[in-house]
Amino acid sequence: MTTSASASAFPLVPFAAVRARLLAREETALLDVREEDPFAQEHPLWAANLPLSRIEIEAWRRIPRLDTFIVLYGAHGGTDLASLAARTLASLGYTNLHLLEGGLEGWRAAGGELFRDVNVPSKSFGELVEHERHTPSLSASEVKALVDGKANVVVLDARRFDEYRTMSIPSATSVPGAELVLRVRELAPDPATQVIVNCAGRTRSIIGTQSLVNAGIPNPVAALRNGTIGWKLAGQVLDHGADRKAPAAVSDAHRAQAQADARPVADKAGVRRIALDALHTLEAPGRTLYRFDVRTPEEYDAGHLPGFASAPGGQLVQETDHQVPVRGARIVLADDDGVRASMSASWLAQMGWEVYVPDAVPTASAFTEKAAPPPAYPLAAVAIREISPNDLAALLKQPAATAVIDVTTSANYVKRHIPGAWYAIRAQLAEAIGTAIPPARRYVLTCGSSLLARYAAADLRQHLDAQGQRDVEVLVLAGGNAAWFAAGFEGEFGETRLATQRTDRYRRPYEGTDASPEAMQAYLDWEYGLVGQLGRDGTHRFTVI
Repeated sequence: MTTSASASAFPLVPFAAVRARLLAREETALLDVREEDPFAQEHPLWAANLPLSRIEIEAWRRIPRLDTFIVLYGAHGGTDLASLAARTLASLGYTNLHLLEGGLEGWRAAGGELFRDVNVPSKSFGELVEHERHTPSLSASEVKALVDGKANVVVLDARRFDEYRTMSIPSATSVPGAELVLRVRELAPDPATQVIVNCAGRTRSIIGTQSLVNAGIPNPVAALRNGTIGWKLAGQVLDHGADRKAPAAVSDAHRAQAQADARPVADKAGVRRIALDALHTLEAPGRTLYRFDVRTPEEYDAGHLPGFASAPGGQLVQETDHQVPVRGARIVLADDDGVRASMSASWLAQMGWEVYVPDAVPTASAFTEKAAPPPAYPLAAVAIREISPNDLAALLKQPAATAVIDVTTSANYVKRHIPGAWYAIRAQLAEAIGTAIPPARRYVLTCGSSLLARYAAADLRQHLDAQGQRDVEVLVLAGGNAAWFAAGFEGEFGETRLATQRTDRYRRPYEGTDASPEAMQAYLDWEYGLVGQLGRDGTHRFTVI
């Protein structure tokens, strides 16, 4: 985070001007630079969360065009995070930076609608789909009766595999959302088989079920109403650690049928088609182009189209605010079968995106890149010396002189960290020094890999120098926590030393296994109200086919 530019260098933009841009589909990145938890408490519909703590790491990937029209807001205590974020983005080369007039309170005072939770555009769109299409669903008790009675039924879990592994419906098979139309016939070849689609809550169940309905599969299809939340609220038991996956291979006949089913859905939704060798024509001045490979991460790693990032289709539809923070941008989706890209694109088009797929399925020879291109990160503002794990271990034999500060995610800190290390959010590090973290002669910054720690260490060095503490040493652990544990040193677990609150991540009521029934029911009640909020907000531009 740089402090070299004045906040007055960035013009203010009022609520009405931002709203007008959204309605006109002019490219706009409305960025909330707070941590994820305060962001999740309330934010505008099209705001994307880009925490100040991670701007150098995420900005170039998520906002690839440096002259994008960017509007920033966010504060922590008495700190104007938006101005700090604007200065940092300016140092990275961004040239069209603005501050939201009045910040979040200005948005509220002007009558702007505010939404809770994360991935709200996708979740509210899912609710609108069910509202308008009356997506079929069955209750938890009805699905349990089918499963227990060994009826002719398959349960397909549309979440990521790691989410499925955490908790799943008994007998369910993991089939992430974009894979459903391609693979359903391998799992339910009998057209009489009842197909149930579930997720943790509602959105991916609804979108997955409606995908199968839109594609016209002959089977009866229904969403598990309210997903694993509904299952638990009904007092039913979930599985843990399941590992059932859809077959990796799809027969030629099933693939051909899925292709024939998917293309008309995409066409009806307004998905555009373009030759791969013409993609450069979409990169016009003033236009942002995102290129995503919507296949599984394993397929992507084995080979992908040059310049395409991995974004499995189901999660892309679920997390548009994270993957595509520039509202009004262009999107190109690709696969190697003509099904997953078309189905994923059909949903993005209905959400108001200008989305393209190749006019012909790319041949195997086109998937030439075997690894993702290495990310480009800017250098930290101040050069900081490194310390090896062995040397740090020696210093920690006299712990009073050395303070280790871990700026990784709080979840990773709780899982395992260097014994005695403090946890701190990077953007709140200065206020933690000397208050929660006792003064030390030496500070060693670390994180998972040392990448974020380098920026945090540069921040701390500047802060200490401004305080006249130039004799205090600031170091970065070479290789971060990964190097520490690879060297065989012990770890510590739990919330042992929290210098800042764990606001870096919002705890979803539908994840994990320990959410209270009250929290789960409140989450469902919130989802039910999203259609009404969309109407009051008026900027969504969703159309449901």
